[in-house]
Amino acid sequence: MWNSSSLTQFLLLAFADRKELQLLHFCLFLTISLAALLANGLILSAVACDHHLHTPMGFFLLNLSLTDLGCICTTVPKAMHNSLWDTTAISYMGCAAQVFFFLFFMSAEYCLLTIMCYDRYVAICKPLHYGTLLGSRACAHMAAAAWATAFLDALLHTASTFSLPLCQGNALGQFFCELPHILKLSCSHSGYLRATRLIVVSSCLVFGCFIFIVFSYVQIFRAVLRIPSQQGRHKAFSTCLPHLAVVSIFVSTVLLSHLKPPSISSPSLDLALSVLYSVVPPALNPLIYSLRSQEVKDALRKMMTGCFSGAIMCQVSDV
Repeated sequence: MWNSSSLTQFLLLAFADRKELQLLHFCLFLTISLAALLANGLILSAVACDHHLHTPMGFFLLNLSLTDLGCICTTVPKAMHNSLWDTTAISYMGCAAQVFFFLFFMSAEYCLLTIMCYDRYVAICKPLHYGTLLGSRACAHMAAAAWATAFLDALLHTASTFSLPLCQGNALGQFFCELPHILKLSCSHSGYLRATRLIVVSSCLVFGCFIFIVFSYVQIFRAVLRIPSQQGRHKAFSTCLPHLAVVSIFVSTVLLSHLKPPSISSPSLDLALSVLYSVVPPALNPLIYSLRSQEVKDALRKMMTGCFSGAIMCQVSDV
């Protein structure tokens, strides 16, 4: 019989039993994490260095890149370590920290995506009020509210979950520490209901943000379709497509992972879906924005050209 006072570690779900496959998973995660770090690092540098991106959308894109970096750095390093050293263990405090930071960055990302949707709504539906509604102070306040809301949400869920007595073993059916799998180990019915109610409240807030996003895009599409010229409609749509793609990937992967029918559930499918929603979006988001946003592409091209020219000048001066 396990209890939370004697529990010192959890056992995560291994990707494979054979060492060769574990090394393959290590290489795959290493590639994804390096690509995500490089891509998000380039986005951060481009927004910080190019004055054309010193806009509300650029400011929120910078914050979004920070959340993507946080998500990758929370789950992937431990998974890589376990695959490389053929272990599945994670300490009790390490698991609590992983739960907190994963919830923190995921919640912040969803809040920021909601705010970015509001930015697109104002830019297209109320362009004359854009400077007033999305001034620098308003943007800073909205970003601070997103981070503070995410911090409070993560803190409440983590404290509520890890205050429960755990007596159903220490094996988690996931490659990282996640709330639903930890709650399954609880043996306190009242504590489990309390944590579940907290999840329901958060889910209602998430659903409210989702309704706001859908309503905003309905208004955006109606406004765009009223634009007389085809070129104007295309330009308006192009400013929304990156954000719409990122939101779609984020929401669809989370829903697919957590709301799939129990009849099709299996450890291998759960593992694949968890990777799909926790690792893939942070790596794809900067790629989507860099390919679909002309401003970001121009800033990245200018930055890369400047770095390349600087390297050539240094070599010439050395000669």
